[in-house]
Amino acid sequence: MEYVVVGNDHSILIPDLARFRSGAGRLKGLRCIHTHLHGEPLSQEDLMDLALLKLDLMLCIKVNNKGIPADLYYAHLLPKNNSGRPWFVEHAPDIGRLNLNFSEFIRDLETELAKTGTGLGMEKEERAVLVSVTKALRREAEESLEELKELAITSNLLVVDSIIQRKTEVSSRFLLGKGKLSELVVRSVQAGANLLIFDCELTPAQVRVLTDYTEMKIIDRSQLILDIFARRAITREGKIQVELAQLRYLLPRLITKNTAMSRLTGGIGGRGPGETKLEINRRRVRDRISILNKELKEVGQQRKERRKKRRDKGLPVVSIVGYTNAGKSTLLNTLTKSHVRIEDRLFVTLDPTSRRLRLKEGEVIITDTVGFIRDLPEDLLDAFAATLEELHEADILVHVADISNSRLEDQIESVSKTLNSLDLTEIPTILALNKSDRLNRIQTARLAKKLGGIPISALNPSTMSELKKAMADIIF
Repeated sequence: MEYVVVGNDHSILIPDLARFRSGAGRLKGLRCIHTHLHGEPLSQEDLMDLALLKLDLMLCIKVNNKGIPADLYYAHLLPKNNSGRPWFVEHAPDIGRLNLNFSEFIRDLETELAKTGTGLGMEKEERAVLVSVTKALRREAEESLEELKELAITSNLLVVDSIIQRKTEVSSRFLLGKGKLSELVVRSVQAGANLLIFDCELTPAQVRVLTDYTEMKIIDRSQLILDIFARRAITREGKIQVELAQLRYLLPRLITKNTAMSRLTGGIGGRGPGETKLEINRRRVRDRISILNKELKEVGQQRKERRKKRRDKGLPVVSIVGYTNAGKSTLLNTLTKSHVRIEDRLFVTLDPTSRRLRLKEGEVIITDTVGFIRDLPEDLLDAFAATLEELHEADILVHVADISNSRLEDQIESVSKTLNSLDLTEIPTILALNKSDRLNRIQTARLAKKLGGIPISALNPSTMSELKKAMADIIF
């Protein structure tokens, strides 16, 4: 069965066709045919609509001054190709010479689109395009986008493309111009992507506008981080904190149940409370937040009592802090011969872990905490306040940084800013430059001198003597 939608000379209303068309590489299943009265070919606006609406075909018929159809132009999207062309435009002298088996053609086109970037056994994963709209230098934008890619991989996403647009002024509403949005949609279709991740925090209005234009699922950096935390939370305290952060993030976005929010049900951005909270009203969300705050307060009180018992025993406390994936848990395992879970991904550790560490001079409690990251969502910091309170009880902070990371100094600065925002700058801090085994001795010595840190390899216990001595000199 075929359906025909007819518009007037001003506009046409296209219904939601999602339930008819789905799958990697699928187009809208709609051909747009219209007339041009002044002899002009397909306009740039026609081609942008082709991309933004993911139409099967955009066709214009030229009409002469007698109102009789003349020659015609038609365009369709192209799979990813070496020429970089997003679409192909064809000209036919008249409609009678249009020799094209369209059903077969579009079937072949969708097959090619579906094959683009696949064949790796990853078809069931969500496929994402990363987007950066920034006023920062290109190098900074690329570094931030690389970190966003690591976050996406941690959340089991397949990153198929990325795009950076540097602007002197970022539009508060549209964020991207229509031309760049058109390019973004074409590249997403070519790569078989179903998700756009923006490397910033989007406002509810921006999410609505972008969703209306692209008809794709849209999430931002904060939502991606919250999704990772939802996956990682294991303990009751961790789950409470993550749900609280998610609800605080969603609350201003629950003004109405629009298409932008309905696209977030299930998958990335819809995990945890997102699956059940999207259809409840703001009052019930606030009630839930209130309940979670009370539960978190109770957990915080229990944690406070445990800290008091430790103080009564007179044991000094060393807290390990640092950028996510810098090797904090590995350091804890090596120092205390523990078996805390470690993995080469971001935010593996959410819940603080404490162990006893025996130094020559005496015994201390050493605690591993949640890792930091640049632009950590404020809702997340607020929700994890009870956990981060432990840092205020520390006698020393051991700041672990990955000396082999190209963004080493930026990561150190990000952690320092977070510690400063938590009023922790008065606590003595030792900078431990981890993964020194990945550099040669000259590079390691130069960076250690420049940054005032102690080089270590958390995998090698023999490199820990200088760090242990530095801790003992401060504590005992």
